[in-house]
Amino acid sequence: MPQNPVTIGNVQCGTNLPLVFIAGPCVIESEELVLTTAKQLAEIASKENLPLIFKCSFDKANRTSVDSFRGPGLDKGLAILAKVKQETGLEVTTDIHEPSQAAPAAEVCRILQIPAFLARQTDLLEEASKAALKHGGVVNIKKPQFVAPEDCIHAVKKCEAFGLDQLMLTERGTTFGYGRLVNDMRCIPIMHGMGTPVIFDATHSVQTPGGKSTGGQREMIPFLARAAVACGCDGIFAETHPDPSQALSDGPNMLPLSEFSQFAVQLQKFRTLVNEIGQPTDIPSGSK
Repeated sequence: MPQNPVTIGNVQCGTNLPLVFIAGPCVIESEELVLTTAKQLAEIASKENLPLIFKCSFDKANRTSVDSFRGPGLDKGLAILAKVKQETGLEVTTDIHEPSQAAPAAEVCRILQIPAFLARQTDLLEEASKAALKHGGVVNIKKPQFVAPEDCIHAVKKCEAFGLDQLMLTERGTTFGYGRLVNDMRCIPIMHGMGTPVIFDATHSVQTPGGKSTGGQREMIPFLARAAVACGCDGIFAETHPDPSQALSDGPNMLPLSEFSQFAVQLQKFRTLVNEIGQPTDIPSGSK
């Protein structure tokens, strides 16, 4: 059975605990941008007493176009994320795309993120589980856009078979026709029924896929995030950038960094209320 809560350095994420935030730019555009953003997020987290994990990708391997910016790559990217840890004290996370990336990423990142499109890849889940287990880390599995929430149990069981019980599941929308994602908030209690903490990806959920690059409706981020917190998610994943209009990846669905503090503080108040009144006790089972 997965652990709940899970331990991420000095942060705990799980049932009846404060909301955890996983935040940062979509991709490492430069060391300067990453460090500047991380330091501002660390200041916000300290001032507002917010549990926060810094997120940024070293490689966006699943871009639509071959011309899209991907990032600096594994070695340079992990070096920058290690510097974030050293200079801010924040734990960090990144997504991995190949089994060989798991071991080096786990040396720096307390959470290894499995992208939604890759959540059924057994070899990737195996190496991520083994690497996280070795370093006392966590694997965060994003629910694929094409998978029913109850079927996430198979990814959970794969990781457990490889010895890992520190797992999180993330809801990030479901494909509905062409160029549209929708959030079925039933996903949150259904995935909770598998025993893991559940994260809500508030920014990728507002993507509008299609064309050469993905669009987005960032104005909808707060609405969906509030609904997810009301439904009991244990954390919010929110990509943020000092100037999303100039971002090299996923700009249309990133939250402006200047808005992050108010966004997070309001959601934490929602979480406090949810913890006070409690969730319905009849949580659905995660298995069919």
